[in-house]
Amino acid sequence: MTATVPPKAPTFLGLPTAPRGVGHLRGDQSFPDAARGALRDGQLRANLGHATSTIRGKRAKVVDELPDWAQLREAGRALKAATMARLDDHLEELERQVTARGGVVHWARDANEANEIVTRLVQATGTSEVVKVKSMATQEIGLNEALEAAGLDVFETDLAELIVQLGEDKPSHILVPAIHKNRAEIREIFARTIPGVDPDLTDDPRQLAMAARTHLRERFLRARVAVSGANFAVAETGTLTVVESEGNGRMCLTLPETLITVMGIEKVVPTWRDLEVFLQLLPRSSTGERMNPYTSTWAGVTPGDGPQEFHLVLLDNGRTAVLADEVGREALHCIRCSACLNVCPVYERAGGHSYGSVYPGPIGAVLSPMLTGVEDNASLPFASSLCGACYDVCPVAIDIPSILVHLRAEHVEAVARDRERPTAEAVAFRGLAKVMSHPRLWHLAQRASRLGRLIARGKPTLPNALPPPVSGWTRSRDLPTPPRETFVESWVREHGS
Repeated sequence: MTATVPPKAPTFLGLPTAPRGVGHLRGDQSFPDAARGALRDGQLRANLGHATSTIRGKRAKVVDELPDWAQLREAGRALKAATMARLDDHLEELERQVTARGGVVHWARDANEANEIVTRLVQATGTSEVVKVKSMATQEIGLNEALEAAGLDVFETDLAELIVQLGEDKPSHILVPAIHKNRAEIREIFARTIPGVDPDLTDDPRQLAMAARTHLRERFLRARVAVSGANFAVAETGTLTVVESEGNGRMCLTLPETLITVMGIEKVVPTWRDLEVFLQLLPRSSTGERMNPYTSTWAGVTPGDGPQEFHLVLLDNGRTAVLADEVGREALHCIRCSACLNVCPVYERAGGHSYGSVYPGPIGAVLSPMLTGVEDNASLPFASSLCGACYDVCPVAIDIPSILVHLRAEHVEAVARDRERPTAEAVAFRGLAKVMSHPRLWHLAQRASRLGRLIARGKPTLPNALPPPVSGWTRSRDLPTPPRETFVESWVREHGS
């Protein structure tokens, strides 16, 4: 299956292109500044290294079991491309099917609209408490903060999200929000924040899970309203899907009287057969499992069974603007598996908080700038070594390195337009481009570079304390000592001209 029809002009079902994303997408500080602090935290790096290596190993094992993994991956890529090509048609069909089954569909152009809709729906029920399933979309728009500002109590029920919430922290991973915490730190959080917790609580994983279960069970039983995200929505039947590992999602999706789902518009798939592909790709790439322990699906309202009021909030928040970018629209194919985070050498050392956005890691480095506009997250496209490991593991083959280069070019061009004079770096690279474009100049520059051998004094790299402006480069990078002779000189010496 291949998408050959280009996406239609980006509209939001007849409305002008939706505004750029707002909410928790814009970073408070640049990635380099935040990453420097993270790199000094040895415990953080140890926690991240242990967790990501464990998940990588599990994923590799279950992926290697499938002889047709490459074909399955290509099917996922093609299905996503084809869906984006007719996104508006699929969303309209989804709305028709959800409505026909007793649900109500709301359209939100940005985070503010989505928060207003959800807050109004919760207040209409007369309750003051909300239980939540883990949801990247609601984190993106800052829904918890919006509900709390309206005087409502919000309870996260995913174990990792609960840890983050009780610790007054922020998520640092798409799949494992508390990946930066170890068991001892989690035990301290529970002992300090959960009322009535056993004073003899240890950091044994089973004891920690049981303490969380006891804390949450009462809230599940009294909850009248739940808020969820959605991993997928099937347009042909109006079916929503949530996959999870703990059962907390199943409790939220079945016990309350009212269910409100907030879903990014890119999560739609046309048919049930399409869903089959993604339910094979997602668990293997995310948790390293053959299938999810809990896969919940529902469509509208069923009298006497589950929530008797269902609302679906379809969120744009910059997505139609991403769809308009011929290179970057691939970012909308993401199924939030987090495989790219677990293989990224930058994420493994700097952690998710360094990205300053709800979407960390390689996919966050492209998705956040595209949703907000590059200049609101200008440092993120540079938060990568461009090693390509993220592309190799992506279950829908998103070419993240190419999008990163595309966004870097956009930023450089934007800076050049806004400045009256070019920066010293820009002048240096223009000069380098000129030298590299002319063989004679390039050979002369190579010979001149041998002066660096005097500075190196026999060491493999030049010293980090070089004078400005070179110091700006060598302070965080190793600059190899120039060789005794160039490749061309070596070739001529051995083979003749």
